[in-house]
Amino acid sequence: MQVAGLKSQRLYVFLKDAISRGHLTPGQKLPSENELAVQFSVSRVTVRRALSALSDQGLVSRKPGMGTVVQAPSLASTVITADVSNLLPHIVRMGKDSQIRMLEFAYLPANAYVAEKLDLVPGERVQYSVRVRSTAGQPFSHLTTHVPDRVAQSYDESDLARTPLYALLERSGVKIHRATQTITAVLASPTIAEALGLAQGSPLISLTRVVYDEKGRGVELLEALYRPDRYRIQVDLARDSGRGDHFWKPIRGKSGVRVNPGRSSRSK
Repeated sequence: MQVAGLKSQRLYVFLKDAISRGHLTPGQKLPSENELAVQFSVSRVTVRRALSALSDQGLVSRKPGMGTVVQAPSLASTVITADVSNLLPHIVRMGKDSQIRMLEFAYLPANAYVAEKLDLVPGERVQYSVRVRSTAGQPFSHLTTHVPDRVAQSYDESDLARTPLYALLERSGVKIHRATQTITAVLASPTIAEALGLAQGSPLISLTRVVYDEKGRGVELLEALYRPDRYRIQVDLARDSGRGDHFWKPIRGKSGVRVNPGRSSRSK
């Protein structure tokens, strides 16, 4: 979703994020257009555009004489909470409970970045794909994957469009041993925003994961972008008494993926 005007877009993203995080709750009345204009140093036209975009998405209601009120999430909305201590069960479950739309698929020579991540020779052929994953008809992730050609020979584009990649890797004879991942935040580019149904510049969770087999060879490079209003990453922790009060460790095997219809799920 594109909001006209850069300032309107920024205000829209700010208010939308506040609603999705629960800082603005259902039934809460927003400040007036004049008050928002003063608070954010913008014009009333800018405020009106941002509020109209929120209204179009069903996040607020606007009625003459009543102002702008935050709406309760639609019952059809779904927020997924992923427990990183159960990475593989979560991925398998998510693959079964969601739908895939393939945007790109090709075999390409690995560039320097991909070759370094997967420990390949630059120019070595990899399978490249770009997919959007949805649940309850709502897109929540944009996935870009690179898989070495030697691994990807046992499946094709149609397989990837309907089967979780980890199942296909195992079908290829891969024995997944470990993975390294980093998580940060980015802003949605025009292309990503369109694919995920967001305004350009919306905040996204960015996850990069390299998966290794039992011989230590890279078998997948994943670059995933998630809508934070539809996807949460959770880590449950316990005190590590053996290392002192200031140390914490993940609680393994406590939970997998939780899908919460109609409400946001807050990480612990």
